[in-house]
Amino acid sequence: MTKTELVAAMVSDTGLTKVDCEKALNAFTKNITESLKAGNAVKILGFGNFTVKDRAARTGRNPRTGDEIQISACKVPGFKAGKELKSIVNG
Repeated sequence: MTKTELVAAMVSDTGLTKVDCEKALNAFTKNITESLKAGNAVKILGFGNFTVKDRAARTGRNPRTGDEIQISACKVPGFKAGKELKSIVNG
């Protein structure tokens, strides 16, 4: 599902305008992004948890040349589905 399709689904479920649904979706993603950037987790009961994980520095390989390269440490966003979402997906 693309963002456009998600907005269209929100319009049909809520009866709000397309503009209002797009604003709501943008606000939702903006707030999750800002919270993760600040290092905070976002927990949505029944849906899941968005977290920030630390990825350690490691040695990798350039696939073209086979040379070893150093990959620096970084933070990556993570998502863990909640129990209710898992049960819905699994039928």
